Amino acid sequence: QVQLVESGGGLVQAGGSLRLSCAASGVIISVNNMAWYRQAPGKQRELVATITSSGSTNYVDSVKGQFTISRDNAKNTVYLQMNSLKPEDTAVYYCNLPTVLGHIWGKGTLVTVSS
Repeated sequence: QVQLVESGGGLVQAGGSLRLSCAASGVIISVNNMAWYRQAPGKQRELVATITSSGSTNYVDSVKGQFTISRDNAKNTVYLQMNSLKPEDTAVYYCNLPTVLGHIWGKGTLVTVSS
């Protein structure tokens, strides 16, 4: 059974940094594409960043140069480094594994950025 467990969220002041982690079990992340999504209060869930099995990365325009997605294959973990955080980055952040049978989601981790 595939499980994704996010951690690293919390309360941070604007301009601060956080690193989110997504520990995967039941799947080898190095051979899969992985993604981070977020859902802000009252808004739809949006794709934030992706990393392919070959290591290519992509970001939504609003976080380019601010967020970095990476992975540690030995730890089977995907990360999202978030710098220069803004109040509009406040959201629940979800780790995601797209599969042919559908998306697998973690339970999310809350990031709150105070002004």
